Amino acid sequence: MHTDTLAAVTPTVAIREDSFDVTQTDSFQLCLEMSKERFRFCVIEPGTHRCFWLEDYTFPTLLTENPLLPSLQAIYQNHPVLQSASWKTITIAVNSPSFTLIPSPLFRKEYAAQYLQLMRGNPLSLSEHALAYVHRKEEFYAVFSIDNALTDWLAATYPLQQTTVIHQSSALIQATSLKDSVLDSSHKLSLNFEAETVTVIFRKGGQFMFCNRFAYKNSTDLVYYILYVVNELKTDPKELKLVLFGEITPFAEIYTVLEQFFPQIQFGTHPSELNLTAAFEDTPDHRYFSLFGTALID
Repeated sequence: MHTDTLAAVTPTVAIREDSFDVTQTDSFQLCLEMSKERFRFCVIEPGTHRCFWLEDYTFPTLLTENPLLPSLQAIYQNHPVLQSASWKTITIAVNSPSFTLIPSPLFRKEYAAQYLQLMRGNPLSLSEHALAYVHRKEEFYAVFSIDNALTDWLAATYPLQQTTVIHQSSALIQATSLKDSVLDSSHKLSLNFEAETVTVIFRKGGQFMFCNRFAYKNSTDLVYYILYVVNELKTDPKELKLVLFGEITPFAEIYTVLEQFFPQIQFGTHPSELNLTAAFEDTPDHRYFSLFGTALID
């Protein structure tokens, strides 16, 4: 096994088990997470939940209508794993800016686009459409937007495979649900950081209460949003267990500022359902929580 840190159009992080046979992918789960700024994937063995392969790519900001597809096509070309069209399951998490949660009794598939229009204040463009994923345990649907071109490309890339497409928030909700069920904290706020955005999930006594995403430019903005949410939830910051995931480190200014308001702050860990080998020793345990959560989707 070996871990490589590369640059440019190659992955910024690549973790690969030498024992993985790229010709036998039909018994493995492929998990993809994609946005206009980033693409990640991992390969999981369903029975053991062992992670055999992980790669992480970041894209430069391009002033084009859809920079994601050219980047994906460049990555997929001649890739030893992604070129395989035969997998046991494929789960794709889309990190699009538009999503909302609808209680199951109120959800109607034909109104999915209207739910998003109410949330963001304008209708979907002709280049995108709405999808939905049901959280049966939590009893709601996650409705989100996805580009038509991306859907077409996925269908062409995996023509004989049934794929499950979700929003990144669904992976986070699923992963925190499993982790929170064994925690003794009655009030828990989970924050997952990406580039200038944070997804906030609140549970009380293990029960799901709130999920939203906020864009921010600096630590002052972020703390304002978090304290506003905590106030609206009628919760004392000192009573909260604040758990951090994603693109944040103990040396970040954001962490230092949050620590002043939330004494019970800590970094999260990967979902305990997954089996990470020694190849992941140098990888922060909280960093790929959303990607690993994709592997836990039913």
